[in-house]
Amino acid sequence: MNIAIAADHAGFPIKDRMIGIARGLGHEVKDLGTFSTEAVDYPDMARLIAEELQSGRAERAILICGSGIGACIAANKFRGVRAGTCHDTFSAHQSVEDDAANVLCLGARIIGEELAAELVKTFLHAKFSGAPRHARRIEKIQEIENERFR
Repeated sequence: MNIAIAADHAGFPIKDRMIGIARGLGHEVKDLGTFSTEAVDYPDMARLIAEELQSGRAERAILICGSGIGACIAANKFRGVRAGTCHDTFSAHQSVEDDAANVLCLGARIIGEELAAELVKTFLHAKFSGAPRHARRIEKIQEIENERFR
């Protein structure tokens, strides 16, 4: 699977390890930055992630900021992005299985690096269930997007 990853300055310290984990699982990973702890704005990183997903160059993405929340809010403003901030493995797999999430948002200042690594593994292993009730809900989300982006 093609994975895009981006982080703001707060997420930078754990980004390389998350890249290594994804690659270790056999995924192709595109590192969109940032490449230092110099301050950058998480909405800009969310935009880069969204562009990769919307173009089809990435099937899923990992977006890291200090709390995971700001990046998640920004990412969800883009059509076709279904991002979730996860702090536990249940949310990491359930977000994909039930909600077809395609972006995992992590809070580098909230969770430790070891938990972040487990969340990345869990998120990347998960598959959308395709259960009728979940598919129906995703369809409704797409309808909302279509209304909004007319």
